[in-house]
Amino acid sequence: MLDELTGKVALVTGASRGIGKAIAVGLATAGADVAVNYRERQQEANQTCAEIEKLGGRCLPVAADVSVAADVARLIATIESELGPVAILVNNAGVTRPQPLDEITEQDWDEILDINLKSMFLVTQAVLPKMRTARWGRIINLSSVAAQTGGVVGPHYAASKAGVLGLTRVLATQLGPFGITVNAIAPGTTRTPRAERHSEERLAATARTIPVGRLGTSDELAHAIWYLCTPGAAFTNGAVLDVNGGNWTG
Repeated sequence: MLDELTGKVALVTGASRGIGKAIAVGLATAGADVAVNYRERQQEANQTCAEIEKLGGRCLPVAADVSVAADVARLIATIESELGPVAILVNNAGVTRPQPLDEITEQDWDEILDINLKSMFLVTQAVLPKMRTARWGRIINLSSVAAQTGGVVGPHYAASKAGVLGLTRVLATQLGPFGITVNAIAPGTTRTPRAERHSEERLAATARTIPVGRLGTSDELAHAIWYLCTPGAAFTNGAVLDVNGGNWTG
């Protein structure tokens, strides 16, 4: 990654570990100053920032529940005060809760939709005033192959990730005239701390269903997001970048 993002402030939600951490470190490698949002994992968020600071960049860990409007307002105010206006937003915060249809309660449904979808609306809305003023912004939303296939996690998860694609496209249409592009990444099965709760045998069986013969990596997703922030992707708007190894089973 080249220093193409030097001088830009990036916010990555849910960035204390896994995919979010890789994205935050990747953007820092490209020169951005990074705000690392987390909800509970303060120690891991601090470790992510320590890695970024070793690269010579500025990093700010900020605790906030991005599904709550008041927390989001505090999050953005803190970032703007300490680092500057957010120019790059990666809406990564999300939760996976495998459940069969008959076991999903109203509370389960609401929590998944709040964390996986409403949070993206709230954080995007909060950063827009400064992006519009600057007439430049990059917003990348994390969806999933489940948005297109249904997947195996559950209807609440698939619905939330499909909603991300709808949100991405309408925002791309409305914000493009302000120099703000909005795109989505739809990962397939990726090796993360959450995935590694499963046995190696199960992960190997999953890998055999993927045409490239392996799981994805967090670094590969980070590289895709870096691309969407570069000048070469300035005409890419409202797109869904499928990073799934050719697997469409979810």
